[in-house]
Amino acid sequence: MAPIPTPSAQPDDTPDVYVGLLVDAAEQRARRHGWSTVRSLPPGAIITMEFRSGRINFEVADAVVTRCWVG
Repeated sequence: MAPIPTPSAQPDDTPDVYVGLLVDAAEQRARRHGWSTVRSLPPGAIITMEFRSGRINFEVADAVVTRCWVG
């Protein structure tokens, strides 16, 4: 029987610190803090809601992060 995979650790980072940053700066900061996946989306984008450990999501309008959440 195959072992159950262990999800990667999620960085200890507060999503609220990204709101208001320019998207390029936010993406660079997220990668420096250890997020394995950084996803930038336009407002109202239709996305799947599966939780992915190690992923941070940015809603971006006019090149500025307006909302941020993990998973």
